[in-house]
Amino acid sequence: MTIDTIASASTARATDRGTVGADASTAQGATRAPAAPVETANAVKAPEAAPSEEQINDALSKLNKTPQAQANNLEFSVDQDTKRTVVKVVDQTTKEVVRQFPTKEALAIAKALDEQGSASTGLLIDQTA
Repeated sequence: MTIDTIASASTARATDRGTVGADASTAQGATRAPAAPVETANAVKAPEAAPSEEQINDALSKLNKTPQAQANNLEFSVDQDTKRTVVKVVDQTTKEVVRQFPTKEALAIAKALDEQGSASTGLLIDQTA
């Protein structure tokens, strides 16, 4: 390949890319279709009912049995105190938890915040002066 062929290839690519900015709106304005309207009925629709605890536990057991979860040593569960989803990475030989998301500390903070409710004093500190 010579320098002449590289230069001709780069100019051909510049024309293939199309125009950008204000030139793009004039060049493609006539051929471009208008944006589709947002379906407001779906946007305003009421949220669906939350799944029951039995449905969640069933889904988690199915998820834990998948080959992807077993190959990656993942365990899925729900923390009973905070009702938050917990993902653990477990060493298969020692059955030791290598990593957990959210961490135990984060779950403890969430539990403390849930128990305190709207009280603003002493949310996270469990000590007296």
